[in-house]
Amino acid sequence: MIDKRFVLALVLTGVVVFLTPVLFPTSRATRPAVVDSTATPPDAPAMSAPTPAPPATPAPTSPSVVAAPGVPATTRDSGVVRPVAAETTVVVTTLGAYRFTNVGAALLGVTLTAHRNLRDSGAMRLESGPVPLLRYSLAGGEDTMSLAGIVFQPSRSGTTSVPVLTYRGQAAGRDVELRYTFAPDSYLVRVAATVRGVAAPYIALELPSQLRSFEADTVEDVNQLAYVFKPQREGAQSIGFGKLDPGEKRVIPGPITWAAAKTKYFIVGVLSPTLGVPFSELDIAGAPRTTKVVSEGRATLLIPITSGQASFELYAGPQEWRRLLAVGRGFEDANPYGGWFSGMVKPFATMVMRVLLWMREATGLSYGWVLVIFGLVIRIAMWPLQQKSMRVSIQMQRIQPELQVIQAKYKSDPQKLQAEMMKVYAAHGMSPLSTFAGCLPMLLPMPILFALFFVFQNTIEFRGVPFLWLPDISIKDPYYIVPLLMGVSMFALSWIGLRGAPPNPQAKMMAYIFPPMMTFLFLNFASGLNLYYFVQNIAALPQQWLLVRERQNAAPPTPPARAP
Repeated sequence: MIDKRFVLALVLTGVVVFLTPVLFPTSRATRPAVVDSTATPPDAPAMSAPTPAPPATPAPTSPSVVAAPGVPATTRDSGVVRPVAAETTVVVTTLGAYRFTNVGAALLGVTLTAHRNLRDSGAMRLESGPVPLLRYSLAGGEDTMSLAGIVFQPSRSGTTSVPVLTYRGQAAGRDVELRYTFAPDSYLVRVAATVRGVAAPYIALELPSQLRSFEADTVEDVNQLAYVFKPQREGAQSIGFGKLDPGEKRVIPGPITWAAAKTKYFIVGVLSPTLGVPFSELDIAGAPRTTKVVSEGRATLLIPITSGQASFELYAGPQEWRRLLAVGRGFEDANPYGGWFSGMVKPFATMVMRVLLWMREATGLSYGWVLVIFGLVIRIAMWPLQQKSMRVSIQMQRIQPELQVIQAKYKSDPQKLQAEMMKVYAAHGMSPLSTFAGCLPMLLPMPILFALFFVFQNTIEFRGVPFLWLPDISIKDPYYIVPLLMGVSMFALSWIGLRGAPPNPQAKMMAYIFPPMMTFLFLNFASGLNLYYFVQNIAALPQQWLLVRERQNAAPPTPPARAP
């Protein structure tokens, strides 16, 4: 019976591993064409052309606001087009540098000084190619007036720890004010808008149409481009850029708590105030495609104007689990572990994340060593259950001769056969369900393995973390050493498990076929996931050997051959 359970556990593990990459595929590491961030798109007005991103500089200990000259814009006065000097204002905080333009009072981009750019040198940047990250319009009925051509006057106020940047301008004779307040040691920016003398009931805020990739695996990053949003009375939802056909439109009615554009590890989100008015509508559309890799989309969020006032919060930064959780409003669900199976995977992924983060802080070790320790701890915690499972298997092996005799004796009387088998089970303190109960400990590690797959897919804490020869535990091993070690250790575990067991051709075949198959599947998985599985296998070898010895000692003696 142990062989049937062994085969069942291997088959179920294979199902999990096979279905995971099929349902949630990863892409090959090839690079799409790089968008020139200095070029102006055909549909962008000339006045909205931003200045190129300045080189990243280390953040000072206290935030400050720095004004820098920009590129010229234009304005129209009595039918005459006159050049206007655009100005880029940079707000530097302890976590990053925010670049704004006075043309449209828009956010151009963000430099995240605490995170590395994995493609070029310097800090990570959030930018939407040649256009600003966020753009504003005044919307009412069928009329929409873009603020992209309006030149605003910037002013600075606040304190060194909480700087405030205010833009004031006029749109068709109406006074418009946008005020950005920066929270200390946070990626949150509070935005307050004041519109005087205007009948438009909404501010139409355009979410990023692109987010440039600065990851080692560019295509994998671009393939995870998505708009995510949370209706007030529902869970978070996601629409990938690649899921939108060109020109396709989707309207998500309000109330909406937040909406965002995200890559694999970073996000630009707009949240309604905790006690404020939720957003009224989110309009998403597919953008034209020039390549198979879809890197562009369209999304506009309608923010209601009440008594000339509107407010929201902006989060432009990493998808760090604790930071997103601290933001509240379910914003941590912007990184949906498990996709379609989020409801099943999320509890395990959350548990794994909490444990790994705690271990990292408690030990001060790198995440590579944390994974080694985590694998050992899980295996040690499972030791008693594995012991019980294997001993049930030994008992089943011991009573097999009795069951075989009864099956041969009463094969023509099913009722008598059932009664006699129950007597044998009862005499040994077992039941027919003991077989399935013995399989349970073999299946318990699978939810953790399944959760770890998604944790490594989207968790920024592992991004760029080196370990031994591995340059980054969140991507595949460039030398394929770890998956090969994982496969060898799996074969050793299977080979030892067959010692002393009754001959079983199926189990023997699985022991020789399954490890190479798993090795092939794991070749392109995150090297950290392979490391965890390898440690699990190595830690299980001593227990497997001890239990095999116990099984051999408990095996019934072979009856002597009869004399001819």
